[in-house]
Amino acid sequence: MTAFHFERLKTDGKARTGKLHTAHGVIHTPVFMPVGTAATVKAMRPEEVAATGAEILLGNTYHLMLRPGAERMARLGGLHKFMNWSKPILTDSGGFQVMSLSGLRKITEEGVTFQSHMDGSKHSMTPERSIEIQHLLGSTITMVLDECPPYPCEEKQLVKSMEMSMRWAARSKAAFQPREGYGLFGINQGGIYPKHREFSAKALTEIGFDGYAIGGLAVGEGQEKMFEVLDYTPDMLPEDKPRYLMGVGKPTDIVGAVWRGVDMFDCVLPTRVARNGRAYTSEGEVNIRNAKYAEDLSPLDPSCSCPACTQFSKAYIHHLVKLNEILGSMLMTQHNLHFYQELMRRIRAAITEGRMDELYHAEMEAEVKQKEARGGGGKKQQSTFNYVPE
Repeated sequence: MTAFHFERLKTDGKARTGKLHTAHGVIHTPVFMPVGTAATVKAMRPEEVAATGAEILLGNTYHLMLRPGAERMARLGGLHKFMNWSKPILTDSGGFQVMSLSGLRKITEEGVTFQSHMDGSKHSMTPERSIEIQHLLGSTITMVLDECPPYPCEEKQLVKSMEMSMRWAARSKAAFQPREGYGLFGINQGGIYPKHREFSAKALTEIGFDGYAIGGLAVGEGQEKMFEVLDYTPDMLPEDKPRYLMGVGKPTDIVGAVWRGVDMFDCVLPTRVARNGRAYTSEGEVNIRNAKYAEDLSPLDPSCSCPACTQFSKAYIHHLVKLNEILGSMLMTQHNLHFYQELMRRIRAAITEGRMDELYHAEMEAEVKQKEARGGGGKKQQSTFNYVPE
């Protein structure tokens, strides 16, 4: 069995490439994790997801604990067997989904009591129960339970929340059952305040985790503010552990975060917008629903080697999407996931070859030009809010 450990290979400025060794295989970083909320990446078979280059998926603890249930999942052999995915799986703690229930939940020092959004049934989520659920699922990477405060948030409220999350992190660590090749990640909080981010980082480092996530971003603060926080927060976390920015994001969000020292990402964006007819391409975003594509025989992206681009035309995919045919969602999702994995490959190559600075500035400039071409001017791009379930 392989020990869970992070191997740094190359640095270029703050950007790093590496290998995260796990019980379910090696993850090459920087890495993007497609979101499989309910044990599936929507509109995709597992082998198709793997064919895009994905090496790890994200599952959602909150949704899986409600359906089919953690104990049932364990009886069925765990999440990997259940969904026929042999590679690593990271599960979030379920904390954000619970916190977002608003009037349906109550937070105390012990944990959270809440009502299911599906049938109103009552449940409790403590740090210990969250860790137990993820253990029953068989998660390769388990996340601690934390409270994700809203943005904007009064500083006093934010500090109270962050300090409780650090106490919950310690309880999560105590509840975690160490196994060869499996890891537990802490989550840094502190909002947009350097001193609170530093307090959180020190608290988590003292507890000791296999990796460190940066939480509380991509919740509406915008890309500029997010980058300001990322200018210093990754530097506060251990260099020899992977750093995971939760819920991000758009391609330039990812490039900018890697440039600032982040290694891991997840987001519903490429799969969700695909089902709504939007594709990311080397020539900018394409809304395939537009009438101008009805007789366009060119591929979605002439530079892309995915099946959607090599086997079908814009006209055909336009036809499928306009009629809400299932194949339209499948092809668009396959393309967007391929685009994201190709972006990560380009990022890893740029770091290895010492070109990350060049790639970063080129991507940011291209985004501004694309916005101007769409009539959006040079406005700052908003970072992506990922926590709404896929």
